Amino acid sequence: MSVTPDLLREKLIAEIGAIHVDVEDTSPNRCAASFKVLVVSPQFEGKPLLQRHRMVNNCLAEELKEIHAFEQKTLTPEQWEKQKAQ
Repeated sequence: MSVTPDLLREKLIAEIGAIHVDVEDTSPNRCAASFKVLVVSPQFEGKPLLQRHRMVNNCLAEELKEIHAFEQKTLTPEQWEKQKAQ
């Protein structure tokens, strides 16, 4: 299985109900070994950061086996709106 930004985005939307997902391939030569993601989901409401990250990690468990580095930022829709306004 080849890990692509689109694959990661689609899984996060389908499984976590993400309303906004940014995926950046940060690996040299864009070889899909390192990714940085921003995930905005109402399912993160009331959950601590660690639980949000675990939700993302569980969603992408198979893909993470092939990724060497994975950086994530998880926000609720309200947090996302506040961040965009800054």
